Amino acid sequence: MLEPLRQGLPPLDPAAVSSAASCALPARYEAVREARVFTRRTLDQWDVGDRFDDICLVVSELVTNALRHALPGDAGPCQDQASPVRLHLMRWTERLVCAVRDPSHDTPVARDSEDFSAESGRGLFLVDSFSDSWGWHPLAGTLNGKVVWALFRLLPAELQPAE
Repeated sequence: MLEPLRQGLPPLDPAAVSSAASCALPARYEAVREARVFTRRTLDQWDVGDRFDDICLVVSELVTNALRHALPGDAGPCQDQASPVRLHLMRWTERLVCAVRDPSHDTPVARDSEDFSAESGRGLFLVDSFSDSWGWHPLAGTLNGKVVWALFRLLPAELQPAE
């Protein structure tokens, strides 16, 4: 099931995935909180150490962007509908990828980062700032829309800071 999501990700051996988890998110803004809770629970199990806060922040931004910009206008994020957005977390030994799938084919656009007083528009700037790399790609075949992903490098267990 995750194979179409791996297309376009940085080169990582799909056979080396040590852990993967995903959840469907409804088309309402409360889904951002649900995504954070799911991510925190998953990351606690995976013991990702020093990147925990960065990953949770980026997941929040990716899901918010999907709900705000990627849903059709007549199916806005406050309506109750099937889960059009899906969050995937994939962990390799020293890397973790957060991928958010949505039904839009529109290219994600990072807005100018210099206007910090703006009410919105800083999401992809934050994703770029807190992840090691990010990108997106359209889906093909039976899956419709796109995936926006962020990659995080993880310290090996022996280099994790002591608690």
